[in-house]
Amino acid sequence: MTISTAAPSAKNLKTTKRPATTLANLADYALSLKTATLSEVTLTSVRNCVLDCITAAIVGASADGSRAARITAQASFGSGASSVWFSAAKVPAAAAVLANSTAVSILDLDDGHRAASGHPGAAIIPSCLAVAEEVGASWDELVLAIVLGYEIAVRVAASRDYELIETMATGKWCNFGVAAAVGRLRGLTRDELEQAMAIAGCHGPNQIASIHSRVGGNNVKEGIPWSSLTGVLAVDLAKAGFTGPVAILDVQPIYDAKKILQNLDRPGLIERTYYKPYSCCRWAHAAIDGLIDIMSNNSLQPEAIESIEVHTFKWALKLNNDIDPTTHEGAQYSIPFCLGVVAYYGSTAMLPLRNESLHDPLAVTLAGKVRLIADADLDARFPKMTAARIVLRTATETHTREILHPLGDPDNPMSHARLLEKFTDATQGLPVDGVLEGITSFDNGNYRPIIQALTTCKST
Repeated sequence: MTISTAAPSAKNLKTTKRPATTLANLADYALSLKTATLSEVTLTSVRNCVLDCITAAIVGASADGSRAARITAQASFGSGASSVWFSAAKVPAAAAVLANSTAVSILDLDDGHRAASGHPGAAIIPSCLAVAEEVGASWDELVLAIVLGYEIAVRVAASRDYELIETMATGKWCNFGVAAAVGRLRGLTRDELEQAMAIAGCHGPNQIASIHSRVGGNNVKEGIPWSSLTGVLAVDLAKAGFTGPVAILDVQPIYDAKKILQNLDRPGLIERTYYKPYSCCRWAHAAIDGLIDIMSNNSLQPEAIESIEVHTFKWALKLNNDIDPTTHEGAQYSIPFCLGVVAYYGSTAMLPLRNESLHDPLAVTLAGKVRLIADADLDARFPKMTAARIVLRTATETHTREILHPLGDPDNPMSHARLLEKFTDATQGLPVDGVLEGITSFDNGNYRPIIQALTTCKST
């Protein structure tokens, strides 16, 4: 008996004409996009996102979860043509994505997007670099894929009704963008690309357990690496003839199909990416900025603080917010603890937040003085803003600050030069030989040196 390993021939498949799905429209868009149409602002945003992704990866490479992902990528998937960063291993692209995306996302220092309320970069950039290396893509093709991945992932995420979903986890939507970007790099047809996004959307992690077990206190976090892996594998499956529920985005009220396709004339969503000066959940950043401003402008010592009220949007109150978190991830998702660390050790202690900060008695004591309060006005501004109002009391004074746009937001931006400073500050003492030169090469149209630098840059 002979079993064929070839993909089913299109002429042998029964076809029934059906209305174009939202995914089909996205596939048309993905295949029609041209590098020549990308603005200089968009290209600058790509450079910023790649730089920030590399920073996060280097800083996160030594985390236990990152090591585990590298071990698994090398042990479970066989050899291939894509590099596992911080090692000499070459594995299939999906395996490289699992390892590299973990390094980028594990310390919560990676970029994000307000419209999506999550982190596209940790999924899209490692996926595009892995597949570009595998297929020998040009710099233009890589950049186009990155822009496309951000655009589609963010559009899908932004179309959801946040009052109806159980989790904001990025793993619920980044796979759509990964499948689109990788499918473009691998030369899928329109029908194959539609199927790839459908498969990715259905096979991605559901992340519901992260709610019931208190989100964030473990390496799974938002499920970005596994979701990205499913996005890459979905492209392989679609290319081989596998099919998925292509109407997945046409189901209301879960998704708003009209919103997904609205103004789909040029890619611009990557231009609204935000960047993080602190390695913790973005929802804590406005409170941190407010605390820093109050303490610095009033020469205030942390011992003088009697209480801190953080008035903010209600989703922020759903974080762990443990006073004395037991894991690094738990600390990232605790607004009180992060404020305690910043109050005593300054903002540099958050770039990155380290395991050594766990159970710090001074930080824990101050965290116990923090009270989180849902604010109706600030809640109405979410997710367009992740704002907070700080009310800090000492024995003799009350200080108030309202931060609508924390540092790194598009309306309070970090420039390319500032992102380079972030790289220098965050990677201080780490082996980064050749990385800055690789970043410069990327900025000038060659992505291969940065991949080479990351494979020779060993984690500590």
